[in-house]
Amino acid sequence: MPKVPSGFGDGRWVPPGESIQVAGVTLPGGMIYVGGRLRAPSGITDPCLISGQLNVASVGNYRSRQMGYWPNYADASTNERRAYLNWLSEGRSHPDCDIGYVFLFFYGLERRVIVDSRDDPAAKNDWPAIIAELRRLLSIYGEKSGSFKRYAGELLSWIELDGASSQLYKKPVPEFPKTYELPPYLRLALGQAAIDRAPLPAHLAFAWVRLNPETYLRTAATRCPDEFERLFILRYHEVLGPGLVLPKNRTKLKFVYQAASAGLHGANITLAFGNVPDVTALTAPIKKLVEVANQCTDELGSYSRLVGKDPSAAGGLEGLLLLPATLWPPATQTKLQTLTARMREGRLSLPLQELLETLGGAKQSVNRDRVRGLARALEGAEIGFEPHVLAGARAPGERDTVVLFAQPLMDAAVGSGAEYQTAALTLQLAAAMAQADDDFNEHEIVHLRAEIEGWAHLTPAERRRLHAHLQWLTASPPTLAGLKKKLEPLPISAREMLAAFMATLAQSDGFVSPDEVKFLEKVYRALGVEPKRVFSDIHAVGAGGAPVSTTHAEKQGFRLDADRIAVLQEDTARVSALLSKIFADEAAGAPAPPPAAAPEPEREDEASSPLGLDEVHSALLRLMLSRPKWTRSELEDAAADLDLMLDGALEQINEAVFDVFDEPLCEGDDPVAVNIKLLEKIET
Repeated sequence: MPKVPSGFGDGRWVPPGESIQVAGVTLPGGMIYVGGRLRAPSGITDPCLISGQLNVASVGNYRSRQMGYWPNYADASTNERRAYLNWLSEGRSHPDCDIGYVFLFFYGLERRVIVDSRDDPAAKNDWPAIIAELRRLLSIYGEKSGSFKRYAGELLSWIELDGASSQLYKKPVPEFPKTYELPPYLRLALGQAAIDRAPLPAHLAFAWVRLNPETYLRTAATRCPDEFERLFILRYHEVLGPGLVLPKNRTKLKFVYQAASAGLHGANITLAFGNVPDVTALTAPIKKLVEVANQCTDELGSYSRLVGKDPSAAGGLEGLLLLPATLWPPATQTKLQTLTARMREGRLSLPLQELLETLGGAKQSVNRDRVRGLARALEGAEIGFEPHVLAGARAPGERDTVVLFAQPLMDAAVGSGAEYQTAALTLQLAAAMAQADDDFNEHEIVHLRAEIEGWAHLTPAERRRLHAHLQWLTASPPTLAGLKKKLEPLPISAREMLAAFMATLAQSDGFVSPDEVKFLEKVYRALGVEPKRVFSDIHAVGAGGAPVSTTHAEKQGFRLDADRIAVLQEDTARVSALLSKIFADEAAGAPAPPPAAAPEPEREDEASSPLGLDEVHSALLRLMLSRPKWTRSELEDAAADLDLMLDGALEQINEAVFDVFDEPLCEGDDPVAVNIKLLEKIET
């Protein structure tokens, strides 16, 4: 007997990678059914079967919209059959192909997974190739057809559920498209975590918030997906510690496969998982995750807008400085770690240009906004920056020295209080004083560090920043002229106490030079204190030593009694406390600055509940559409999880559906039949 030609006889599955000819057209790649007869579970000839007994036209255009809503090769016209064969022969890849032809091919994949694999274990050997093909088709047609995205996603999820272990939450989440329903695989993993009372791993929490149909992520999340995912995982652990622990709710997990092919309609294809709960019936857990996601998109807002305007800027310094340092590229983070390893006593001085070169921004121009962005980004890596540009200090130039220091994240706001500002002003005056003789020496620095540690009214975090501020002042001491505006508002009592402190500092190295005396006179004059008091104050500080004449003081300086200085350090706290009170009073009496105009927000995706229902009724609606039939007890559990009265909830949902589509969502009392054909209408 001669061999039966292709397209005749019993239909057969053409394995992946095998080519076959039909109607003179070579169809490469396999994964189709070819033959004359192939019965579907519903009793009809399977719609996916390519029969050689049927006529095919000489021309056909698969880009033309011709196929019906439920495509069937046998019912197609001769031109439509030719168009379908042409699409298959060209590699099933043309983006403008009518989605009906894509569905016709999908029906064959669906049959192989759902029908053949039940009776023939060898059919599962084709699953890896089918998975790869589904993902390829989704990348081409998924965004063109929400219906195809949903059906292909559900088939992918069904494949992943086969032989699923009891701890899916510990495994990586396969890639699924976002559709009207949360993928069954993900729902099973969440339910297993709830059963085990296991903290939800960050990767699973991220998949839930990304694929949840009720979640509408803002522009920053979709424009910068990699940065959003990494930041979400960081903030998730910061907010929820080891992870969110899900409650074991009443609604039980059960999946009913809703086939796309008419050949599978009516077939009972279900999976149940005992007592594993369906946590998607709850709204509280996903709310917590959405809050974390919104925090992340807020942080990424500026970076997202920059990328939207100029995608090339994302990899430059400008883009880098808009990201938290924890999101910097690994190579940049390694360089930063090398830099911080050089910190002695938790501090490091270096030119700003060197810091920028280390971070890969040597070719970028330096301006105030970039320096502030750098300081803000370093704060996220627990590194403080002096000068304190985030509190209003003048931005340094490329060749100016900056100081990096260890600063826990919780201390990022340190440096804006009145007491701190007073102490910083005291140090600035002291630095200007010490630099008067062009020798800001180690004795003076040691003395000032001791003074900082003696300011018990300041917090450890404030003293830590003051030490860094002092290190910066040794390289960039201010001028007296630059400080005069800060001194003018002070009352005479505060200025006199500050003057006495400056006299103490002048002798901290055991010697008062003529230049320091002259500078002290300028300080006293700037403070509005009689300059002649310089000598009496110096004498007072040095009491206990031999008297020295004024002339001798100008020529040779004074020798200091170190024990006396230790006693006088107590004055420092009184000076700072007095000045901080004055600054606080000024701040309270000053008119508040006008609020800055808020930047125009980006247009974000708008969240909309199906049919205008509220959150909990929308959740029940989505849950019901996942199955064509529910027992009353199952729906009562679902309603209880959502704190709803079942009968009232069903009535409200049915009214909303009827108002829009002129037909109810569900009918019957027990069981309750759900019109799942409405799913695509509601989805669109």
